[in-house]
Amino acid sequence: MHPLLKVWSLATLFSYVCAETRHTELVLSNAVVAPDGFSRRGIVVNGQTPGSLIAANKGDSLAINVRNQLSDVATNTSTSVHWHGVFQHHTNAFDGAAFVTQCPIVSGDSFLYHFNVENQSGTFWYHSHFNLQYCDGLRGPIVIKDPEDPYRFMYDIDDHSTIITLLDWYHVNAYDVAASDNPAGILVNGMGRYPGGPNTTLSVTNVEQGKRYRIRLINMACKPHIYFSIDNHNFTVIEADGKAVVPLYVDMIPIYVGQRYSFILEANQPVDNYWIRALPGSYVSNFTDGLNSAILRYAGAPEEEPKNRTWPLVNVLNETALHARDDPVVPGSPYPGGADVSINLVGTMDNVTLDFFTNGYKYTPPDTPTLLQILSGARGIAALANQGTVYTLPPNKVIEVSFPTEFLPTPHPFHLHGHAFYVVRSAGTTQYNYIDPVQRDTVNIGFSTDNVTIRFVTDNTGPWFLHCHIDWHLQRGMAVVFAENPNGTAQSDFVDDQWKDLCPVYNSSLVNP
Repeated sequence: MHPLLKVWSLATLFSYVCAETRHTELVLSNAVVAPDGFSRRGIVVNGQTPGSLIAANKGDSLAINVRNQLSDVATNTSTSVHWHGVFQHHTNAFDGAAFVTQCPIVSGDSFLYHFNVENQSGTFWYHSHFNLQYCDGLRGPIVIKDPEDPYRFMYDIDDHSTIITLLDWYHVNAYDVAASDNPAGILVNGMGRYPGGPNTTLSVTNVEQGKRYRIRLINMACKPHIYFSIDNHNFTVIEADGKAVVPLYVDMIPIYVGQRYSFILEANQPVDNYWIRALPGSYVSNFTDGLNSAILRYAGAPEEEPKNRTWPLVNVLNETALHARDDPVVPGSPYPGGADVSINLVGTMDNVTLDFFTNGYKYTPPDTPTLLQILSGARGIAALANQGTVYTLPPNKVIEVSFPTEFLPTPHPFHLHGHAFYVVRSAGTTQYNYIDPVQRDTVNIGFSTDNVTIRFVTDNTGPWFLHCHIDWHLQRGMAVVFAENPNGTAQSDFVDDQWKDLCPVYNSSLVNP
């Protein structure tokens, strides 16, 4: 066993006894925002974008009241909020995926999401899961701490100041972004610049020489993967998507949309300012005049922008080098197809309409959410709407999903709701790992010659979305639904009266807007 994995304490039991319910309110509204100096209408959460931090401890219950005060029809006035990476065990109804697990919340109404995080800790985020809404600002971080984190001895500081969010920002409404359009720039913690724009203030992460920091990195973008680095600093990665990994030493992190990493940053350089760099990977860009950048500032350094340094990147994170710390052995048999159910998802794109298809079917949201269909008596794929994009899965079985990409010329980050999965074959390799691959909930499926393969166990009843997290690709059909144990859903997943009221109210709003 790796020596760093041996730390344990009887106080773990105590931490569960002390679990509490954490109440949070998210007020959603429209406002004029200018995170890079260019003013446009967007969405704010509690008056800011990205939205305010939701913090909890492993074992807590969360009660999050979403108040919908959206008024701008250009960004949709109805909404739903998804808690990205939270398993929602026995609370599928609060997963927040519009038309999969709920109807949207109409403007002027509130909805209380309540769920627990009994067996989860790490870095997560929340975002709208209705149309293209999160691209206009409805997103924010979630941090769930483990009071008995086995890696706690590796860092001194882990708080709101060590969260780094990355996102793409556009100067037009999300519906007006063409497929070929690139963002104005990458925002770091909601701040940035654009070419030819004003010399706006950049985000600053403050550190003290000699201290060690747990940085929580989140890609909240709608399109590009991002290459993240900090001049003259190396990272020790300890978490991927809410799952602990064996510590890995790197100097640059490629992070795809929806993914998260925790890494240890040692403030071991001379007191100064250093560039934080967030280079988009899906189009050509640079760092000219502070574009795609932020600042790491040591205590005692002058309040000025860093000087440019030559910092060769020689140790880039490769997903195959990440290894699970806990429960590392992959379920099923150690060969391709060695699962109870194997599913091959072949993605294609219509080059004229730009619609996406999976095994020949485009995902279109149903009028009645999949969960409500199941609770109303639909049990098999023949009885569920969107035939061809809903896959019924038996309970307590090993599922293998493969993503051949011979018809997809660019990378796509796929996110599975309700589960973390084992990545037994990563993009860029033909090798399979059944011993200790990384576990995560969002994976880059690569392109052209890849066949990324994942495995998970159907131990979480309910319908779960599996989709590309490039939001425009989801909007154009790049998704399926795994209806897990539909015969047991009514017994497993509680729905309350407020949930039952969502669809009648939403449907009424369509008739009487």
